[in-house]
Amino acid sequence: MSIFNVLSMIGGLALFLYGMHLMGEGLSKASGGKLESILEKLTSNPVKAVLLGAGVTAVIQSSSATTVMVVGFVNSGIMRLSQAVGIIMGANIGTTATSWILSLTGIEGDNLFVNLLKPSSFSPVLAIIGVVCIMFVKKQKVQDIGKILVGFAILMTGMDAMSSAVEPLADVPQFTQILTMFSNPVLGMLAGLVLTAIIQSSSASVGILQALCSTGSLGFATVIPIIMGQNIGTCVTALISAVGANKNAKRAALVHLYFNIIGTIVFMILFYSINALFPFSFMEESATQVGIAVVHSTFNIFATLLLLPFGNGLVKLACLTIRDNPNDALDNPADEFSLLDERFLDKPSLAMEHCMQVTNNMAELSKRCLFTAIGLFRDYSDTQSEAVSTMEERVDRYEDMLGTYLMKLSGKDLSAKDSENLSLMLHTIGNFERISDHACNLCDAAKEMAEKNMAFSEKATQELHIFTEAVKEIVNTSFSAFKKEDVELAGTVEPLEEVIDDLNMELKTRHIRRLREGKCTIDLGFVHSDITTNYERIADHCSNIAVCLIQVKQEGFDTHEYLGTIKREDNEQFKKQYAVFEEKYRLP
Repeated sequence: MSIFNVLSMIGGLALFLYGMHLMGEGLSKASGGKLESILEKLTSNPVKAVLLGAGVTAVIQSSSATTVMVVGFVNSGIMRLSQAVGIIMGANIGTTATSWILSLTGIEGDNLFVNLLKPSSFSPVLAIIGVVCIMFVKKQKVQDIGKILVGFAILMTGMDAMSSAVEPLADVPQFTQILTMFSNPVLGMLAGLVLTAIIQSSSASVGILQALCSTGSLGFATVIPIIMGQNIGTCVTALISAVGANKNAKRAALVHLYFNIIGTIVFMILFYSINALFPFSFMEESATQVGIAVVHSTFNIFATLLLLPFGNGLVKLACLTIRDNPNDALDNPADEFSLLDERFLDKPSLAMEHCMQVTNNMAELSKRCLFTAIGLFRDYSDTQSEAVSTMEERVDRYEDMLGTYLMKLSGKDLSAKDSENLSLMLHTIGNFERISDHACNLCDAAKEMAEKNMAFSEKATQELHIFTEAVKEIVNTSFSAFKKEDVELAGTVEPLEEVIDDLNMELKTRHIRRLREGKCTIDLGFVHSDITTNYERIADHCSNIAVCLIQVKQEGFDTHEYLGTIKREDNEQFKKQYAVFEEKYRLP
């Protein structure tokens, strides 16, 4: 085997791994995050969990990716540890789909139909179709399908390159002698474990094994222990992902490890015991690519059937390994930022859904902070004042956590819709945070009035009540439009914001008049000005949220052009909406 064969094998391996990555990425994006969402909403039925885990893994082409997602779900409190067991078992079955796809390269025959089934025959066609989809079609879904086709073609090309590169090894006696060493079950398992741990993909390591089959030097006696080790080696990725996670997430990774270790031990004892009593004739035969796929699937189905009834036992074993500490308060599944788990960054659609949930929580908290502060003018209490301050600090933390996570997510390959939502959130979380800041300002004004025993005149109180109701409506409308992504509802915010601007000017004018007439004190005048100014600025932030939503959802939209156009005299819709709000919040 020359240096050129080695280079060809390395190049083939690189193409193989990249093709697998590209195909899995395309399949994941084409699903639009639906697969991950289904996993989140999983029922507690263990059989459904196994089927779902197998299905999702077969699609995304990686049991490691599925298991890492499960670790993230458990860490976030989305999924219970007992629910995770079935998915992990199913993921081990689903990962065997790759070995069956790769076994197509071993098809032989002179029949035209049989030759058409060979990847070398249809892969070039798929590659051409895929490239056309990626380069000449703008629709995101079609481009994702193109990635799947190109990924599959690259995967098969890499497989063929590896097989061709290792063919000369069949005539190298030293290679055969090395392989004979791996007929020892323990050494074979260690070899498979180390290879898979390095590559971090059992599908890839099984593919390499299938490529080596082309030499004809691999017997089933050598192949079977290696496959067993490969199944254990794939647990490394999940174990690494569990570092820094809470205890239940670490237990989920251990369940994956224990499943494969126990399954391998039982399978090996039974298999070699039966082989000792009734020798299997195929053990001395050369392994084929289809044969490897059969062994891979048989083991994982056997292990699942064996251990599924003892799922709770695996959970208990993991809990015994990582025990609960009553004094440990760090593992809190109810943490409001647990959805922003970095494990989900590799699944951008899922991470984006989580960001939207957290942003909606932030918006709700900001609104509660504001409405609590407004309530202090009617009935002030130190407890509620402290609550406003606490909520404002939480909103600040939301902005920091979300901003950091969204910036990390922006570096990922996002779909057009996810890019829109990312832009929307990045532009709106600052407005939610500023509204909570204004809530604190209002809280300070209420506190000053309570401490100095100040009260507005009946007329001023009545006017402020009307202004307050207008502000509450614009907050409710803009926040609801954001949550529902309702562009039509967002369009009603600007007319109300214009009415609030007019109310602000009119209230200031009236209050100055009362000051001149001696009906109001200077101190009350400052407080009144603080309230109206904060109300007006809150309305501005609500306008920003609504305008940003419209801007993101309407391609080619310009903020200044929109605000200029909507307020033109010939805009009848704006005039009608403005008239409705003006009448609704008319001052007495």
